[in-house]
Amino acid sequence: MDKSGSAVCNFFAKGLCDKGNLCPFRHNQGEKMVVCKHWLRGLCKKGDQCGFLHQYDVTRMPECYFYSKFGDCNKKECSFLHVKPAFQTRDCPWYDQGFCKDAGPLCKHRHVPKTMCVNYLVGFCPEGPHCQFAQ
Repeated sequence: MDKSGSAVCNFFAKGLCDKGNLCPFRHNQGEKMVVCKHWLRGLCKKGDQCGFLHQYDVTRMPECYFYSKFGDCNKKECSFLHVKPAFQTRDCPWYDQGFCKDAGPLCKHRHVPKTMCVNYLVGFCPEGPHCQFAQ
């Protein structure tokens, strides 16, 4: 049963809902951190299987494409987040060193995967410090 348009079950949040899949309300477990941009337009076909939040929450809106790409958004009442480049998250220093204890959405810093040099991986890179994979 697709419950993507229904409200969140308040009893489930308190651990008191015993209806399981028969409950007409959604059982959110808090793992969905960003509102589904397709659900906002009524076009999400994944329903309960969607990895994004199907509930309007101003604090969890996705970032505005136009503001992030061009630095400006012409829509007067744009509901998407307008994040100034100076306030965007920096690279996670712990992830860059190999391990971050706050992996995934719990970390407030950005995790940027890096590509390992295949030559260095097997022992020696002839490009040395000029290798395109060196950081």
